[in-house]
Amino acid sequence: MSTLDNNWFTEEFSSEGSAFSLKINKKLHEEQTPYQKLEMYDTETFGNLMVLDGCTMLTTRDNFLYHEMMSHIPLFSHDDPKKVVIIGGGDCGVLKEVLKHPGVEDVWQIDIDEAVTRASEKYFPELCESNDDPRAHLLWQDGIKWIKDAPAGSIDVLIIDSTDPVGPAEGLFAVDFYKDCHRALGENGVLVQQSESPLFHSGNIIKKIHSDLAEAGFESKHTFPFPQPIYPSGWWSCTLGKKQGEAKAFRQEAADSLAFETQYYTGEIHQAALALPAFMKRILQG
Repeated sequence: MSTLDNNWFTEEFSSEGSAFSLKINKKLHEEQTPYQKLEMYDTETFGNLMVLDGCTMLTTRDNFLYHEMMSHIPLFSHDDPKKVVIIGGGDCGVLKEVLKHPGVEDVWQIDIDEAVTRASEKYFPELCESNDDPRAHLLWQDGIKWIKDAPAGSIDVLIIDSTDPVGPAEGLFAVDFYKDCHRALGENGVLVQQSESPLFHSGNIIKKIHSDLAEAGFESKHTFPFPQPIYPSGWWSCTLGKKQGEAKAFRQEAADSLAFETQYYTGEIHQAALALPAFMKRILQG
């Protein structure tokens, strides 16, 4: 639930008795797409804000945290990523980060709602500056069906950049979908799924993702926490699954000597994110 009162946009998380607010200068855009309500705001201190169905999605100020961790964690966890697929990601921030890797040959971004990308091109142009890269293929389709139809073994890294597991994204948090992902990934394939708040969701959503990935055939999995001020609790995560090998293993030397600029991700940050709080270990191992 969200409200706009006295120029403060507030998203409430009633189940957790908490809320997050941003001071708004003005509303920039509003439309009801075929799939969701899309709003854009100009905030006082966080730049532009995107809201989908009343939920904060990203701001100019802090989106780099999510986009960099969702991109570089899985790409450096694969030995030689060339074929990358992004399910969701209509704001194109993950696409931009993935294309920083010179070894990547093709990236397919499959988002069901073209309106999100068109609005991002206008209000978050810095995230869309790589959309014309010849390696980028933007498709507005049902990602679940696209993965089901993908040739077996055709993908190196699969990034599930979805909204919360409700509405259009609900099917992206399901064991049958993960089984299709497992089939579409190559022998050394890597999958990463945004996995909500460690504080609020470890005992349900994150634990279920681990269980579903194991049932789908992934040999190992690991959750990587990171800060994200505008999301519930201010603390977010992504969960990685590997078809074979250790989910904690990554190309640390390459990550330590990045050939491109980042604002948050480094090899040291990747290494640090491998450490889980004691309560998460108990939940995920229980």
